[in-house]
Amino acid sequence: MKRPTGYQQLYLASSVTDKALVTNSERGLHEVVAKLEDCQTVLDLNGDREASQLVAMAILQLRMKLNGVADSELKALCDAIESHEEPELPRDPKSRQGQSRCVPAVLKLVK
Repeated sequence: MKRPTGYQQLYLASSVTDKALVTNSERGLHEVVAKLEDCQTVLDLNGDREASQLVAMAILQLRMKLNGVADSELKALCDAIESHEEPELPRDPKSRQGQSRCVPAVLKLVK
């Protein structure tokens, strides 16, 4: 059998649409998020807080990608939360009676 000579353009015959590829990709990312959440649970149960926080950041990044949230939008949210925090309450427990303590934002965007 002779090999064809000259330039031939190759075509990929596929019935898979771009939308289907995106859906499959998103499904795969959702599965990765679920697995990372399982890993984070195990890390929490084992008391490895630092590793758990790193996995939480990976989960956040994937969720942002899945939901189309830009880094700038997350930073704006963090800034808004930070600007609305109450001033720090006095350390004396007697002076805090009847006051609710605002939990500071844990998430900070670092670039």
